[in-house]
Amino acid sequence: MGNRVDEAGSLWNMVLHTHSRSISKRLFSRMISLFYHHSMPDKIIEVFADMEELCVRPDENTVKKVTRAFQELGEEEKQKLVLRRYMSKWKYIHFNGE
Repeated sequence: MGNRVDEAGSLWNMVLHTHSRSISKRLFSRMISLFYHHSMPDKIIEVFADMEELCVRPDENTVKKVTRAFQELGEEEKQKLVLRRYMSKWKYIHFNGE
C-alpha cells in the first residue's frame, strides 16, 4: 500500500509543477486527506505550504488536519498560527424563517 501512496505523491508533484496556477482547493484537500489517512504529517505540511504559496484558502476540515499534523510534529506555535489565520470564531448559520 505504501507504494501507491508514493505514486500519489509523485503524481501530485507532477501536477503541481505543470499546472501550478490552476489547482483546485478540492485537490489540495484530497491530497492532505490522503496523507492524513496514512499518518504522514510531513507530507501534509508540504502540501499545505504549496496551498498557501498559491493563495488557496483551506476549508475547515483541511485546517483541522493541518493543525493535527503540526501537533504531531511538535510545532505548537505553527499550529496556533494556522488556527488564528484560517479558523473563524464565528460561524454563520443560514436558515429559513418561521
